[in-house]
Parts: sequence; structure tokens; C-alpha cells
Amino acid sequence: MKHRLLVGLSLLAAVGMSACSSSGSDGASGEGGRTVLDVWLMRDSVSAAFQKEFEKGFEKDRPDIDVRVQIQEWDGIGEKVTAALASNDAPDVIETGNTQVAQFAQSGGLLDLSDKVSDLRGASWLKGLAEPGAWQGKQYGIPYYAANRVVVYRKDLFAKAGIDASDITTRKRWIEATRKLDKGGRQGIYLPGQNWYTLAGFVWDEGGDLAAESGGTWHGTLDTPGALRAMAFYKKLQALGDGPKDSDEANPPQAEVMAKEQVAQIISTPGGANVVVQNNPALEGKLGFFPVPGKSEGTPGAVFTGGSDLVIPLVSRHHDAAYAFVKELTGDAWQRKLALAMSYVPNRTTLAPAVAGDPGASAMAVGAARGHATPNTPGWAAVEAKNPIKDYMTAVLTGKDPADEAAKASAALTRAMKSGT
Repeated sequence: MKHRLLVGLSLLAAVGMSACSSSGSDGASGEGGRTVLDVWLMRDSVSAAFQKEFEKGFEKDRPDIDVRVQIQEWDGIGEKVTAALASNDAPDVIETGNTQVAQFAQSGGLLDLSDKVSDLRGASWLKGLAEPGAWQGKQYGIPYYAANRVVVYRKDLFAKAGIDASDITTRKRWIEATRKLDKGGRQGIYLPGQNWYTLAGFVWDEGGDLAAESGGTWHGTLDTPGALRAMAFYKKLQALGDGPKDSDEANPPQAEVMAKEQVAQIISTPGGANVVVQNNPALEGKLGFFPVPGKSEGTPGAVFTGGSDLVIPLVSRHHDAAYAFVKELTGDAWQRKLALAMSYVPNRTTLAPAVAGDPGASAMAVGAARGHATPNTPGWAAVEAKNPIKDYMTAVLTGKDPADEAAKASAALTRAMKSGT
């Protein structure tokens, strides 16, 4: 999600067509005169078995369509999609990271699907997928699937400390439990100092945000009271372990740290538990999950919603078939199957029961109901390129004045977002 548009595109003028005129135009034909529907899906978003099952079911109901899926790599996908949208030979459906939609919509290269939201039952879409899928009041991205962070914990260590994970339903109880676990050479939690997605969740819990728009201009807001309270809580939690203050969860990989058996908790997607076990098979069956706790009872913590949306390029010659594909894959039946097959959170809150039998996915689904995305501006790409939030977190954790550092970081965010638009 770090790649963004580098130049503007004058696509509408070059293409000279509307959604209506292109929808019924002739396009590529496959065997027997069938319409070939080219689809780009991202690496590991679906298994080969699920892909085969979906294509078979979709084509059975629509024998006039020949679906051809190409699996794409995340590395460099921003530039590849940009080039495709500027051409006259784009695929018909593209999976894109939820926070990437704005940059592609800004180019004028995506089909406006606002009139389809009701048909797709968009009222129950996850906020963290739906909001970044919109741009300037129009819906371009259709929520596909979600994934977010949960707390991965050692069930055996919790039991020895007399802690029931189901009781950790507020930040206060989380801190109390983590203090009990942080002793005897054991880390109550391994929380790297630059895990800024986790900090973002705390900021949202406090009613703040990373940035805000005013008068058409985005500016950083890490120096607001809510954001400062969030950083104070992060510092308190981070101190209950030995996580580095100057790096993120990838350096060193936190799952590898937990595999050494001296860590009681990490904040990760549930897939992180698999990596822990791969590094230490002795921990098989000893890991559990619970949602990141919120400030008050009955309200889970806010989380960053990662995941994907589906978009339809304006230059596609098969808008009707493309929409049928999107509607089917994001509909209830296939969302349930996808969630079970891939341990994802379905795209709408009403489908949370579909993952009730999967401990990791069900914990994700609780948090996903309060999911958010990064600020919905193409300028955010410049922020992630050299993230000043990370430097800000390290500065505070190493003893520098939080208010001063937050003001500096907010100014840096403002400059970065201006440079990236």
C-alpha cells in the first residue's frame, strides 16, 4: 500500500467513453464466443482451491463468461495498476489494497459504482473498507475482505498467572494483567516502539486521528489532546516488556521473538501465531487470541483495517460482466466461504458469525466492527514513504517531551501530504 500515483492521468479525454457506452461494447472473445473477463487478484488473497471453486460456480451460472484470473504481486502493484488504468487494455476487475483506492480514483480511471451500493447492501459494509473505497463522495472500491490486529497470547502463561483472557475487556484490565505477566525474566508484552498501526488504534479510541482535512487541505493531528493521550497509553503498555524503542514489529520479526518463549503477548494479525509455531513447534496449541481492548466495557478497541477492495477500470469493455463478478464475490455466500477458507473477516458486519468457529478470525471480527483506515488522501503515500510517526514514537519513548515531538510530527505529516498530492 506504499505505492502511489506519480503523475496525473488525462484518461477520460483519451478514452472518450462513459460507463453506459462501454458497458455493452464488444470485447475479447474466448472459446465459443464467450466473453473473456480478465481479473487481477493479489498474491495469497485466495487459495488455489478457493479460486477454482469460485470460477467454476460463477461460470456455471453464466456460461457466456470465461473468467481468467491473473495473480499479481504486491511489490510494485501501484505502478502496474496506474499504467493499466492509463492504457486501453486494462483488466476488467482489479483487487487493490483498501487504502490505495483514492490514488487510483483520483486519476479518473475507475468506474463510479455509487449507484450500486444499495444493490450490494453497502449499509453493513465494514467502515474500514468502505470509507477508503470512496473518493470525493463517490464509491469506487467495493469491500472484499478485511484483516486486522488482535492480541496473540500464551494460554499457558496466562493460566499460570491466574489470568482469564476473556476478562480482559478494557484497557485498564489489560494493563493489570500485563503487569502480572511481566516478571521473572518474562515480557508481559513484546511491543516494538514503532508499531504505529497499533498507536493509530489508540488514537481513534481517544476520539483523535492521524490527520484531518480542513478547507481542502490535510494537516497532521498528532498534537491534539486525544492523540497525546493515546501516545501516553502506548508508552505505558510498551514499558511492560523489552521491545526496542527504535524499530517496528518487522525488525526483529516479532513472531520470532515470541517463539523464544519469554513473551506472553504480541499484537499481530492471527497469522502471526502460525509463524510463532513454525519457529517453535513446542508452542503448538498454546496460543490464543482476544480483541485489542477498548477504553470502556463492551467497546472493543479501534483497529486499523487492512484488506482489499475490488475496482472496475473505466476502460474495461465488459462493465456488466465485471460488476456481476464483483457482486458475486462480495456477496454473502462467497464471503462466508472465503472467510472460512482464508481466516479473513467478511466485508460486512452482519457476516461476523461466519467465522465464529475460528478463534483468530472471530477475534478479528470483533475489532473490525470498529475498524478505521489511514487518512483518505493520495498524499498519504508520501507519509508512508518516510514515516514521521515512527520517529515521533521513538522520541517520546526515549524521554523527549511528548507535546513538542507531537507538534514536530504533525508538521512533518502536513508537509508530506502536501508534497504527495
